[in-house]
Amino acid sequence: MGYSRVVIVSSLLLVFQLSTVVAKGKAIGSPIMAPAPAPGPEYTNLTDLLSVAGPFHTFLNYLVSTKVIETFQAQANNTEEGITLFVPKDSAFTSLKKPSLSNLTSEQLKSLCLFHALPHYYSLADFKNLSDVSPINTLAGGNLYSLNFTDDSGTVHLNSGWSRTKVSSAVRTTYPVAVYQVDKVLLPEAIFGTDLPPMPAPAPAPVTDIAPTADSPAADQTGKARAPASPDSSSPSASHKMMSWGILKHLVLAIGGGFLMFFL
Repeated sequence: MGYSRVVIVSSLLLVFQLSTVVAKGKAIGSPIMAPAPAPGPEYTNLTDLLSVAGPFHTFLNYLVSTKVIETFQAQANNTEEGITLFVPKDSAFTSLKKPSLSNLTSEQLKSLCLFHALPHYYSLADFKNLSDVSPINTLAGGNLYSLNFTDDSGTVHLNSGWSRTKVSSAVRTTYPVAVYQVDKVLLPEAIFGTDLPPMPAPAPAPVTDIAPTADSPAADQTGKARAPASPDSSSPSASHKMMSWGILKHLVLAIGGGFLMFFL
């Protein structure tokens, strides 16, 4: 009986000690793990994107040669603002005759490339608001490197002064990178001046070559119609001819009568 009590008491003491150790462990505890941060935007490789889209090979070559592609990558992946690109098709460069890009300095060519990007992500729906606050500065910086936007029933038009074009398709619209295809190269006034290219004049209406009719004045050898002779022209009229013939007739009779009187 005494032995059983000892076993029971010992068991209770052991349970008490274990519960104390567990309680202390909970009090001290191991450090609580913070919740994992939400995954950020996926890294966007603009070189790969422009290589498979398009064709944008000419514009991509300019971005690589001027190292502007590095500026675009940093803006896209290292900032919260994101980036919006307007990328001309290869045909936009081949159709560009004047002004020529071959005469630009390396700095001007770099500014031209930066002129095709906005330092913020804009969806297609955002362009309607941009038309109300235009002009918008580009990554080239300064008011002389700004673009004007207009939204015409969902069609986005861009005007750089020299270039007037529109967004023909959306290549990518996922934050933080928006890429839009344009039909023309964007030419800034800061590089090409304010002497804007004239608007094409309307074609003249064709002139119909009408041959003279039978009742119209006869045409001379040059094809021009001769005007009818005026009354005081050199050609005598019929009445004038009859008057001259009558005077001549009376004069002959008078001379003949004089000769007859002389001989009689």
